[in-house]
Amino acid sequence: MTEVPARASAVVIGAGIVGNSLVHHLALLGWRDVVLVDKGPLPNPGGSTGHASNFIFPIEYSKMMFELTRDSTEQYKELGVFTESGGIEVARTPERMTELRRRLTQAKAWGIPAELLTPEGVRKLVPYLDESVILGGGYFPTVGVVDSLRAGTLMRERAQAAGALTVVSGVEVMGVAVSGERVRAVVTTAGEIATDNVVICCGVWSPRIARMAGARLALTPIVHQMISVGPIALFAGTKGEISYPIVRDVDTGMYERQHGGDMEVGSYAHRPIIVPPDLIPSNEEAALSPTEMPFTAADFDPQLEQALELMPELLGDEKAGIRYAINGLISMTPDGHPLLGETSEVAGLWAAAASWIKEGPGCGRALAELMSGKTPTVDVHEADAARFYPASTATGFVRARAAESFNKMYGIVHPAEQYESLRPLRVSPLHSRTAELGAVCYETARWERPHWYASNEPLLDRYAGRLMERPAEWESRWWSPIINAEHLAMRDACGLVDLSAFAVLDVAGPGALAGLQSLAVAQLDVPVGRVVYTSLLTPEGGFRADLTIMRLAERQFRVVTGASTGMTDAKWIADHLPGDARLSDVTSAWATLGLWGPRAGDVLGSVQWDGDESPPRTFGTFAFIEIGGTVVLASRISYVGEFGWELYVPAEQAGQLWDLLWAAGQPHGLVPAGIGVYATTARLEKGYRAYGAELTPEYNLVEAGLTRPRVKPQDFIGKAAYLAQREAGPAAVLCTLTLDSAASADGTPRYMLGGEPVLAPDGSRLVDALGRPSYVTSAGSGPSVGKHLLMAYLPHQFAAPGAPLLVEYMGEQYPVTVAGSGAVFDPSGSRMR
Repeated sequence: MTEVPARASAVVIGAGIVGNSLVHHLALLGWRDVVLVDKGPLPNPGGSTGHASNFIFPIEYSKMMFELTRDSTEQYKELGVFTESGGIEVARTPERMTELRRRLTQAKAWGIPAELLTPEGVRKLVPYLDESVILGGGYFPTVGVVDSLRAGTLMRERAQAAGALTVVSGVEVMGVAVSGERVRAVVTTAGEIATDNVVICCGVWSPRIARMAGARLALTPIVHQMISVGPIALFAGTKGEISYPIVRDVDTGMYERQHGGDMEVGSYAHRPIIVPPDLIPSNEEAALSPTEMPFTAADFDPQLEQALELMPELLGDEKAGIRYAINGLISMTPDGHPLLGETSEVAGLWAAAASWIKEGPGCGRALAELMSGKTPTVDVHEADAARFYPASTATGFVRARAAESFNKMYGIVHPAEQYESLRPLRVSPLHSRTAELGAVCYETARWERPHWYASNEPLLDRYAGRLMERPAEWESRWWSPIINAEHLAMRDACGLVDLSAFAVLDVAGPGALAGLQSLAVAQLDVPVGRVVYTSLLTPEGGFRADLTIMRLAERQFRVVTGASTGMTDAKWIADHLPGDARLSDVTSAWATLGLWGPRAGDVLGSVQWDGDESPPRTFGTFAFIEIGGTVVLASRISYVGEFGWELYVPAEQAGQLWDLLWAAGQPHGLVPAGIGVYATTARLEKGYRAYGAELTPEYNLVEAGLTRPRVKPQDFIGKAAYLAQREAGPAAVLCTLTLDSAASADGTPRYMLGGEPVLAPDGSRLVDALGRPSYVTSAGSGPSVGKHLLMAYLPHQFAAPGAPLLVEYMGEQYPVTVAGSGAVFDPSGSRMR
């Protein structure tokens, strides 16, 4: 019988590509006494790694996923298991050809070699493809295939050779012991292993293991069908695994790739087939392996016909047949990103799940760094395992979003595209009122947030000629000129914004000040009634969070942060509080309204307010005021560059406050304004930075232009790095750029949406001294200045105001000018005061 160690520094569950990579990187970081457990046999224990198609396309719109893929590719190359074959995405429609131009532009932003091909150009590389079926293709020469099982074996063996790892196969995990909200042990069929760290790396089984510890992981197994056709006569003399480029027939949701003497065909076009983790067969029950489930031919038949259309001679050869066919299980999350990090429910319970072959080793490295208290080499905040609110870990939601996402795997997905499944769920207390005004909602963390209001359509006539219309369909999709009209109306008079999706976190107790002070760059030992805008940093001085903190009382603070980062910020803060302080998520108890504009003071002054406290006028302060019998926290702060307040009101009283403000505001020109104004147009005109766009771990306060005159004496995470950065100066400078001409080659105005490469006047890529490329971090209209605005980090020698540069979009280059690093509207900030 297999024996297990009595104790381990960490128990890693799952010996697929991620688990093997993780133990390798833990060993490199000095960990010892690590145990790797898997119930299956090695080297192929039966998970998704064993049946994966094993090819890697480097192109991703997500910078995080691109960097994880790049890191993984480099690791595979170092292991000697990567074979470069090249890859082509072919287009059957004009819409797809346009999308390929967008993808090649994104490739330039990340420094990925890519080329647009004619049908004849595709045929030269893939002679068995019928070029009459396609309009062209995007060629990525650095695409390749890997031997993921061999890679996993090599990494596992390296960890063993370092004396860091014990491998236990054929042993099943039966439970995870937890006490005091912390992992204590793993219970297996071969005995119990005491440990302070348990890592879930078991792919499709991950939710099942998490439940054993009382945690939830937003992941579901889903079927991806593939077949192998052979023998292929053309491939008979192939040396090695592959000699022709991999083809993605993206308009049909399929791929075709040589695998030795066979052609493998995979599909993301069939109906979504969800398989609950508890219904996955065991190794003993499975005909092939637990994740190679019986093939359902009826689901695949339409895709096989399309594959025959593209490669008729090769796949239609009567001497070739289907030699292998499976319903292969893969992992999907609601947003398509992996799950990396410590769970929010149980300390010491970590996840590295929903990672595919192409990013597996990168995910393993990132989690090893997190477990070692380091900032990951790749910024993986978008993959934080704790990012989901409880509503987003519900099984029904996870499965619905996975099903909706599955057929979009190769789809033409707009950057602002909205999910449709299981909406609405989280709605503001003001939802009925905003709905009556025709609110068009975007979803953030399952909150329905009004982006613009149909009731403001009459404003289009008022501001005709200033609306910066977008005639091209792509840029006008998920957008309306009403956003720009609302913006101008707010600048002229005032706007009322529903901000109830803000995450509101109260920190209280004797240690509240000390705990928060140890995280925040800004001084928090301020008088009660002050509002402090501050960044939280990584130890290396990069951005970890960006938020505001109000001092409610001597021992009580209120943290307000964005909905999308609310859960990760809450965990980061809670994890660093001393024992005599506590964090409470009070988001659902409060509604938040933003009232801003030159007439905002008149509006609030017109409302009946009682009590002894008047609305605060000094920027960066707050007061509790009474309006219509309701106590409201009025905070003098602005993210739109206008005078006004954020108004926090108990959720059940929010409707009354809205009604009072709405009635009082009509004589003063009050309009409802959406998040399109708040988070894009008004923000960009003021040059305000956003976390996740401009503020990321790879940039610092000096580069972002957020340094303060003095550094507080108290210590905080990242202080030493910040002081060094102040002395060294910036390698890049965050700037606002203005689009000089939107005219495309055919004369149609085109407007960047974000992610595009910023180029020197000669068309060469801009890369700073640290190797970071310049790309558009945020983009949108600036209605008050009549310019399309972009933000980007530029090497300091290109950051001078007035400097001419280029931005590439959809394969064309457009002239832009550096406006500077501050606001292009009201640069003195007088309107806010």
